[in-house]
Amino acid sequence: MNRKPLFLSFVFLGLVLFSLSWPPAAQEKHVAVIKVNDVITPAIAEFISKSIEQASKDRAQCLIIKMDTPGGLDLSMRDIIKDMMNADIPIVVYVAPSGARAASAGAIITLASDIAAMAPGTNIGAAHPVALGGGMDRKMAEKVTNDAIAYVKSIAEKKGRNAEWAARAVRESVSITETDALKIKVIDLIARDLEDLLGKIDGKTVEKPRGKIKLATKGFKINTMEMDFRQRFLAALSNPNIAYILMMIGMVGLYFELAHPGAIFPGVIGGICLILAFFAFRTLPVNYAGVLLILLGIFLFIAEIKIASYGLLTVGGVVSLALGSIMLFESPLPYLRASFAVIIPTILATAAFFIFAVTMVIKAYMAKPATGSEGLVGETGVARTRLDPEGKVFVHGEWWNAYSDEIIEEGEKIRVLKTDGLTLKVEKLKKKN
Repeated sequence: MNRKPLFLSFVFLGLVLFSLSWPPAAQEKHVAVIKVNDVITPAIAEFISKSIEQASKDRAQCLIIKMDTPGGLDLSMRDIIKDMMNADIPIVVYVAPSGARAASAGAIITLASDIAAMAPGTNIGAAHPVALGGGMDRKMAEKVTNDAIAYVKSIAEKKGRNAEWAARAVRESVSITETDALKIKVIDLIARDLEDLLGKIDGKTVEKPRGKIKLATKGFKINTMEMDFRQRFLAALSNPNIAYILMMIGMVGLYFELAHPGAIFPGVIGGICLILAFFAFRTLPVNYAGVLLILLGIFLFIAEIKIASYGLLTVGGVVSLALGSIMLFESPLPYLRASFAVIIPTILATAAFFIFAVTMVIKAYMAKPATGSEGLVGETGVARTRLDPEGKVFVHGEWWNAYSDEIIEEGEKIRVLKTDGLTLKVEKLKKKN
């Protein structure tokens, strides 16, 4: 019996198992970098969470979050901070480039980092909490503020930063420059750019859940990670301007489908846009009185078709649409409201569409029938036989039985006065002088 093939099979199997058990080749020493230049939303929170996870798997020395944000949602901010504080690798928040800011939620995220850095010409602060839906009474506002103060102080104390300033940033919405932030120990350092930052954090020791980690970053390769398509899509949906436009397209699409059953395409697009809009509304300060006013405006446009209001319902629809659009997002923060540069053209375009649709429908109702026997009234033709009083006429490419109150000779031109079943009443066509 030839044992050589069996022996070679065992050798091959052994090599496969050995290769699987061998640790992966060490990656080139690097630091991971992500850029956050947007409002803090669930999509941004997911991006940061996935980036921390990936950087840990890739054995990066640290993750640098290059930040420029006006703030964002409290729940998303807290999710980010939990991921940062429980990460296996050091997290560095770098407020950059010059002219950038870490405001509101961004300021608290910066305080929660293992190393906080800022570029020249940047600022941090203004972390007072804002009610997304508005309408908080004084007692509730005080509770929310006290909760935010306790939260930010605990973070600052844990990271060895200025807890008193952190409390003032929440209570009084104070904001400071990078030089003042360094002086009062809000941040750890100022760096011109990423290369300068890597040189300055080299050798620093940070405390993580698994123990102390000493950074070695000088001259390391920078590995920049980007948002994937799904995260970019979700981030775009969180924009109030996008959410508003999607809602308006959805309503117009559904109106068109209801007005013209069987068109299918407008209904499908309208339904998808409305679902996406209401998905975006979960993370935006939506005032549902605004939504109801927009729905009322569309109802008034539709009612104009059925009721002769001489344009009053259309005017009411435009006013209701405008008020609803302005009231739709209720927040003192501009990045959580739809821009007037988007609202005004959208209102004008939507109103123009509905006015055009209503006008066409009214014209169709008022127009005389163009088909069937009723459509023959007013048409001209030729007498094919003598009408005394009955005979045959040729109208609209067809032969008809006809009668007249006057005698009409064969070959004379006639006009249809009315229809009586399948018989036409006609008159002799008068010649113009």
